[in-house]
Amino acid sequence: MFSRALRVPRAAAPLARVRAARPVAITPFRSVTTNAASSHADKNAVPDADDKPFQVTLSDESFETYELDPPPYTLDVTKKELKQMYYEMVVVRQMEMAADRLYKEKKIRGFCHLSTGQEAVAVGIEHALTKEDDIITAYRCHGFALMRGGTVRSIIGELLGRREGIAYGKGGSMHMFTKGFYGGNGIVGAQVPVGAGLAFAHKYNNTKKAAVILYGDGASNQGQVFEAFNMAKLWNLPALFGCENNKYGMGTAAARSSALTDYYKRGQYIPGLKVNGMDVLAVKAAVKYGKEWTASDNGPLVLEYVTYRYGGHSMSDPGTTYRTREEIQRMRSTNDPIAGLKQKILDWEVCTEDELKTIDKEARKHVNEEVAIAEAMPVPDTTPQILYEDIYVRGTEPQFMRGRIPDENFYFNA
Repeated sequence: MFSRALRVPRAAAPLARVRAARPVAITPFRSVTTNAASSHADKNAVPDADDKPFQVTLSDESFETYELDPPPYTLDVTKKELKQMYYEMVVVRQMEMAADRLYKEKKIRGFCHLSTGQEAVAVGIEHALTKEDDIITAYRCHGFALMRGGTVRSIIGELLGRREGIAYGKGGSMHMFTKGFYGGNGIVGAQVPVGAGLAFAHKYNNTKKAAVILYGDGASNQGQVFEAFNMAKLWNLPALFGCENNKYGMGTAAARSSALTDYYKRGQYIPGLKVNGMDVLAVKAAVKYGKEWTASDNGPLVLEYVTYRYGGHSMSDPGTTYRTREEIQRMRSTNDPIAGLKQKILDWEVCTEDELKTIDKEARKHVNEEVAIAEAMPVPDTTPQILYEDIYVRGTEPQFMRGRIPDENFYFNA
């Protein structure tokens, strides 16, 4: 099945004749759902063993495609993986709620962008990758940093500006890095060409790995995004470009900023895939398919993860001046990714409700303990040695770094 977009052949008739023609009837089609509990499985086929796979069928509204056959609508999972996905989404949610509290207590300063409501994207992507694949994203990055191998304490410590933070307390909310994770980038859209460079490295080294490159609907109109698309297609790079469409770029609705809101079609000459970004299983299936696509040397894909953020753009944005409270509450109550997976786990009798409550308690306990450790971390020493470190690879530093005045020059080997 190829693109559902209507293809209208060019008319050879004169303009006047075209105007007189009867309008073409367009057959309606269903768009991608944001129902987080839309997958199906035969509970009688669910095995007793935690690590034995069984088949889940995704909703037929999980994907839309552009010049692309859709991914399989079936996916093999295990009880263990479903419970792990649930635990990870709860941890991400609790970590973001802790950051919200610490910001309101004025312990976190500066910018702070939370991903509450978007947990299925980070968790679903990670479950389709290996640690040898790369991810790069924009500044709503805490969940991705955690899934790539960061710890709650290192992420919260970074937000608090502590020395043991994931970037030594120097990056804050927008700049987090760990192995295989290249940020957390604050300049809108600038991570996209950098991500194309990561994909180029995989192509150059013939690793058969992929680079997952994420950006928001607000960044989708950046020129550098399209430049990266062009290079990736020319060089046939293993790049999985992905727009996290959470409906609003800062305080502007997508339809007010974008002439084409089907972001998965933005590649034009690159095939596209639109995904239910509230269903963690649909996200996993889409990225797994994308990895297989790039590993077969088919070049890049443009994905669109249809999701939603419950909070404002950042902590300084109440998020209710450009949308109604009723809209937010409707998404929370009917499309929540954690509640959706919980419902399926119970429907498929993967575990009992008491077991899920235990998982919830373990996740909250883990986050609370990690946050307490982060709050107890020391702040960086206010010395030039701390200020000027990590600018150069150790051993490659110049003789000195210039300050504002000669007396502020810092000599590396002094």
